Amino acid sequence: MPPSAPDFHYDRLSAQDATFLDLEAPSAPQHVAATVILRSGSLRTREGGVDIDRIRSYVASRLHRIPRYRQRLAWIPVERHPVWVDDPHFQIDFHVRHTALPQPGDRGQLKRLSGRILSQRLDRNRPLWELWVVEGLEGGDRFAIVQKAHHAMIDGISGVDLMAVLLRGEASDAFEPGPRWRPRPVPSGSELMGAELRRRAADAVALVSRGPEALRAPRRFLGSLGESALAVTETLAAGFRSASHTPLNHPLGMHRSFDWLDMKLADVKRVKDQLGGTVNDVVLATVAGALRRFLAQRRVDVDRLHIRANVPVSVRSAGERGSFGNRIALWMTDLPVAEPDPLRRLARVRETTARLKRSKQALGAEVLAAVSDWTSSSLLSTAVRASARGRPYNLVVTNVPGPQLPLFLLGAELEACYPVVNLLPNQGLGVALFSYAGSLFWGFTADPELVPDLARVPGLIQASFNELAQAAEQA
Repeated sequence: MPPSAPDFHYDRLSAQDATFLDLEAPSAPQHVAATVILRSGSLRTREGGVDIDRIRSYVASRLHRIPRYRQRLAWIPVERHPVWVDDPHFQIDFHVRHTALPQPGDRGQLKRLSGRILSQRLDRNRPLWELWVVEGLEGGDRFAIVQKAHHAMIDGISGVDLMAVLLRGEASDAFEPGPRWRPRPVPSGSELMGAELRRRAADAVALVSRGPEALRAPRRFLGSLGESALAVTETLAAGFRSASHTPLNHPLGMHRSFDWLDMKLADVKRVKDQLGGTVNDVVLATVAGALRRFLAQRRVDVDRLHIRANVPVSVRSAGERGSFGNRIALWMTDLPVAEPDPLRRLARVRETTARLKRSKQALGAEVLAAVSDWTSSSLLSTAVRASARGRPYNLVVTNVPGPQLPLFLLGAELEACYPVVNLLPNQGLGVALFSYAGSLFWGFTADPELVPDLARVPGLIQASFNELAQAAEQA
């Protein structure tokens, strides 16, 4: 809060958060999401439905611990930079919604419903999240939740932190009502502009105050500047190298489709232990093998492809856990789709990720974001748009580790969580993974005009992993 304006409050979006607002278009909604499946337990009603009133009351009771979920966007005049302000008209019923599948309520219907919800942009006049409670799943003892939040609010790791607010380690119907919601006054445009001018003046004073430090240790100061410049150069260079053109990389349409796959996390770890590397290396090698099959069936010459994945990497420190917003860097990761041998595919992925860990791409992303925060957030979004026109990558693959113990929403046990990654311009397929309670859950998001056969992808992923696991056993 600006010290000279104690009667109002706002939170300024970082340049990285604001970029996801800038990138949004009718054909490119920028929310992240998940479809989760729960055993109904004590939330099942006598009629076989779900106690939506109790769920709404419980979510409302926890919102004081996630204040961003009762804030909406406002804009600083002139520069049009977004900020978060309290929403005085917040209504829990608008955000926690209730729907049902028609009979028979099978998984295919749930996937189609998830795709329709993903296709809809969030209302920027309200807090940027929705939670759809879906009853009517076949069998009657389960329900689903399709939850989405704008990427300007959260990244993958902070999304996992938010799960800890709503989910608990044991089944319990007991909860205390939250404190009464008292929204703080919304600042006027002139108040926001005045606060922003004071912020910039304070930043300038802080920058000037670093002068004596530079004089005391000029080599260290110049060294840090040089390292930052090299990091930015490396990051921009990675973003402006073009990947191969594929049927996945065309302008997006208005609709989304969604599919998923379950794996045992122990099976993936076994391959990692046998062949070396990390779980994420095994994931990327598996994706490369599946893409080889998928594109070959599209009559693409896979042996000549240069495919690259955009792999988000968290730079969130331990002290930043539980905070909102985005703290990620993006690794431009070569996927060896042209390599027919599964063992060599994994070896090449391991070489690539080892090189990226030694690189300065993460630091470069942080420097770019910091410069954009101090100057204009449009600097970062302009760089991202320019990079996207050059097709630096073909798809996004993001893997978020989750808790390995069972979790509960009141008396309902969480069984599965299939994550959703937002599609960026000209990226027709996204792959997201989430590990939980011994399982690795894959979520596949696509533009159905570019990928009308998304239902084939889970099987191709499974076949690619099986090929790698079999090769590992024989190695």
